[in-house]
Amino acid sequence: VQLVESGGGLVQTGGSLTLSCTASGSISSINGMEWYRQPPGKERDLVASITRGGITNYADSVKGRFTISRDNAKNTMYLQMNSLKPEDTAVYYCNARILRYGLGWSDYWGQGTQVTVSS
Repeated sequence: VQLVESGGGLVQTGGSLTLSCTASGSISSINGMEWYRQPPGKERDLVASITRGGITNYADSVKGRFTISRDNAKNTMYLQMNSLKPEDTAVYYCNARILRYGLGWSDYWGQGTQVTVSS
């Protein structure tokens, strides 16, 4: 199983980016999916989460600016980021709880994608 993020880049303050995270491999089902971020020199923190049924939660710092969504048929999760601020600069990681055929549930991480917001 592999999670691959894409969509990061450099954007000016107030700009927008959309991140994607696609799971591939021997997947039976995907339960909760989450976006985390890790600013330079800081810990990795939860940004947003979404259940398989579409229930979402957000960190206070991104509420009203970021939108998490998923396409279960494509095993893909998205993070639409609007009104970006310099403090949103970080490496963004996706995490998913995945059921592999015959192997049970495990958590998987993507490799991360860099988001840089210039002032």
